[in-house]
Parts: sequence; C-alpha cells; structure tokens
Amino acid sequence: MLFFLNLRANYRSLKSLKPYSIPYTGLKLGKHSFDFEITKAFFDEFEYSLVKSGKLNCRVELDKQETMIILDFKISGTIDMGCDRCLAEYPQVIETGERAIAKFGEVEIGDDEVDIITLSKNDHEINVAGLIYEYINVAVPFVAVCGYEGKTQYCDIEMLDQLDKLASGEEPPSEDADPRWDALKKIK
Repeated sequence: MLFFLNLRANYRSLKSLKPYSIPYTGLKLGKHSFDFEITKAFFDEFEYSLVKSGKLNCRVELDKQETMIILDFKISGTIDMGCDRCLAEYPQVIETGERAIAKFGEVEIGDDEVDIITLSKNDHEINVAGLIYEYINVAVPFVAVCGYEGKTQYCDIEMLDQLDKLASGEEPPSEDADPRWDALKKIK
C-alpha cells in the first residue's frame, strides 16, 4: 500500500494506465463490479518490475458508502517467471484477494493508518493500477520453482543434471581453476 500512496499522483499522468481508473462520483451507494485484464503492457509501465509479463484477470468489487469506498480485489491468472533451480521460464499461477479502503476527506491520514487512501473533494476517480501492481508482486512466491525436479514440461533437465554433478563432485576440475579454491573444497 505504501508504494501506491507514494506514487498516486504519478498514475494520474500516465495515459496508458487510464483504463484502470474507476470514476466513483456518478456511482450510486452500494456495490459495483469492475473487471480489468492485466497483460505485459501493464507491467511495462512499471520500471524495475519484478514481474515482466503475464495474463491475469482482476475483478474489483467497489462498495461505495457515505464516507468511504471499500475495494475488494480478486486477481487470478499466470505470470511469467524464471525457475530458481533450473532457470527455465514457466507460467506461475497467481490467485490473491486483497482489500483497500478509501476515505473521503481533506486531511491526509497519518503514518499509523497507512493502509487507508484519502480522497479529496476534487478527486472524481480512483486509479487502481498501483494497487493491482502491488498485490500481484506481493503474491509472487519467494522461491520460484517450475515443478518437482524435472517432472514438468518446463523443467530444464540438462541444467538439473549439471547441478547434480556439481553438487556430488563428479564434475572434473577445469584447467584454469584457481588453486585457492582447493583449500575450501577440503572443508566440504
């Protein structure tokens, strides 16, 4: 949420993220649903993004009340990841649900309530691109693996075999190997 709050003003200026704006001033009180498609073009808008491409669907359920807006996000689909074991590209399934609260008011909420977005009377829409981006990145697994050691179509079997050889010590040392490493190998 902190990422979204710090860059909220910047999203208003990015025309490519305009489709992720929800105009709430004309909506009646109650629940409303909005669907968004997340593709590579979406991730291209975020510099240094952990996720570079994917195909996800995001449903935002907006509950407009007198003093606040409650946003419930349900995001599902796949993102393209690199396996941390065999380095192969594979589609990582992502399913997450999150909630954000936006309150109407002129005074910014303090640091103790950082998860609440403040909407001024001059705001007429809320851009959810930053929230969607943040929720997808938080859902990325800490360790990305494409499967169970070569049992999926995405696994790079040659790389796994090479890693097994290196781990077992079967790989012959190269001629240009640094002799200082020999002392460390003895510790093993």
